[in-house]
Amino acid sequence: MTQHSRDTPQFYLTAPSPCPYLPGRQERKVFTHLVGDRAPQLNDVLTQGGFRRSQNIAYRPACENCRACVSTRVVARNFVLMRPFRRILRANTDVIVNEIPAHPTSEQYALFRSYLDHRHSEGGMADMSVLDYGLMIEDTHVETLLIEYRLPATQAGQPGELIGCALTDVLSDGLSMVYSFYDAENCAHRSLGTFMVLDHIARTRRLALPYLYLGYWVEGSRKMAYKARFAPQEHLGSSGWTTHRKTTGNRS
Repeated sequence: MTQHSRDTPQFYLTAPSPCPYLPGRQERKVFTHLVGDRAPQLNDVLTQGGFRRSQNIAYRPACENCRACVSTRVVARNFVLMRPFRRILRANTDVIVNEIPAHPTSEQYALFRSYLDHRHSEGGMADMSVLDYGLMIEDTHVETLLIEYRLPATQAGQPGELIGCALTDVLSDGLSMVYSFYDAENCAHRSLGTFMVLDHIARTRRLALPYLYLGYWVEGSRKMAYKARFAPQEHLGSSGWTTHRKTTGNRS
């Protein structure tokens, strides 16, 4: 790649493909590469403009007749800890949370595969190999980290069982949850997906950063419904980021 293309990102448009969120629709994405010394700054700007990161690619929906995908971020300092959230925090007081460098392990991949098999067996990531997982974690030029969630150790000197993991980018104005997965089969009572978001909101506040980026919210998509619960939040529209206070039920 030339120095010019590193300094001036080139944007590309994908061909139409089936939408993973709304049946019967087609999606297209505009994307660019996040490489070189300026990748962290570019990732900041693009995330603030509604892009998401996957490995060294930043992408955003560019569907011709649909604007259903709405970029969402939680205003961390004003987050409202509602009663259902407090119950989830109490249910997970024994969970040990560790922030580690973004390096893949076989233990993480086993949990990742289990999560896909139980929650996204027909999704676009269902066929990801251990090599694909490694690339998802390590193929990046931006500041990113892994946050592991474990049960207490049952043997002295040994780590507890891994029940959740989040790949998280560190931005100038917040944290961005790139991808998270957890034990959906054995830990349903813990509402781990919600717990991990709550932990990231608290982490964002401790870092004195304003926002936690949650990616896209799609009205009418059951997969995305949980995101509307975290308030107050802002949605990106034609007039920029604006406050959106709608909440849904207590499904986690």
